[in-house]
Amino acid sequence: MNIRERREAWEAEYLSPYASLSRDTDGRDVAEELCDIRPEYQRDRDRILHCKSFRRLKHKTQVFLAPEGDHYRTRLTHTLEVAQIARTISRSLRLNEDLTEAIALGHDLGHTPFGHSGERILNKLCPYGFSHYKQSVRVVEVLEKGGRGLNLTREVRDGILNHRTSGHPSTLEGCVVRLSDKIAYINHDIDDAIRAEIFCEEELPSEYTNVLGHSVRERLDNMIHDIILQSMDQPNIVMSPGMEEAMRDLRAWLFKNVYTNKIPKAEEGRAQQLIVFLYNYYLEHVTELPGEYLHMMEEKQEERERVVCDYIAGMSDSYAIDTFEALFVPKAWKVM
Repeated sequence: MNIRERREAWEAEYLSPYASLSRDTDGRDVAEELCDIRPEYQRDRDRILHCKSFRRLKHKTQVFLAPEGDHYRTRLTHTLEVAQIARTISRSLRLNEDLTEAIALGHDLGHTPFGHSGERILNKLCPYGFSHYKQSVRVVEVLEKGGRGLNLTREVRDGILNHRTSGHPSTLEGCVVRLSDKIAYINHDIDDAIRAEIFCEEELPSEYTNVLGHSVRERLDNMIHDIILQSMDQPNIVMSPGMEEAMRDLRAWLFKNVYTNKIPKAEEGRAQQLIVFLYNYYLEHVTELPGEYLHMMEEKQEERERVVCDYIAGMSDSYAIDTFEALFVPKAWKVM
């Protein structure tokens, strides 16, 4: 019995009867020889962690566009916070921690530069529409590895696709990530908003904080404990009604007071216009796309608009700005 087989035997003996066992995966679209060390979901976690799209998340906006300061969240730090919350819950419930972490690390790979404002403008521009959760699946199925994709298991791709609020993951591990995503961004967006002096902790509505907690640390602790206690030895992942209602209402309050606030959104119009310029430019100069994108059009018969959208969606904030400047901002002239 090799290391992987011993780990799979441990899962079968120790994990919850509702957990997703690595040896029972529905598999990959392209069959591969099993690893002698790592179970399948651990391999998926590793592939996501080492892919280019994951590394680019460090320069993609979470909420605050071009913030001055090192401590505001980026899409990468958000992803890591989601993964840690989800792992804590999964470990406590004896679910498959490798599957949970793989879904968490991959759930936002398809996010655009400039956060949800970039997502909204690409959805308007692209005739096929655009949503980051579908793009995250497209990244791992099509775009990574020069068009070969990462060939992840079906359970990981299902969790990535269904991490959105209206999603319905097929595994409990996916359900854990779906809730952990909300817990993470509600609390770290409050923390960033306080740092930006949009409001202070005491200005949060007391009808929510009296239930959830009166600090980021307290809210995280209460919400994570609530999910664990309510979901222990159950075939679903739930929160208590009062806690869930308070979380949902606080999220709605944040949409009114943070996500549409003039401070984090001060540069949104210009960021979206930048994406419009880039999209239209590459539609007219498609041969200037990198070779892997040209390959997708020539060999895979992908539509030009879809591929241009893929290229722009994959850009980091800084790369999008640098590309715009190279294409549209005049350079100083001097005699050589």
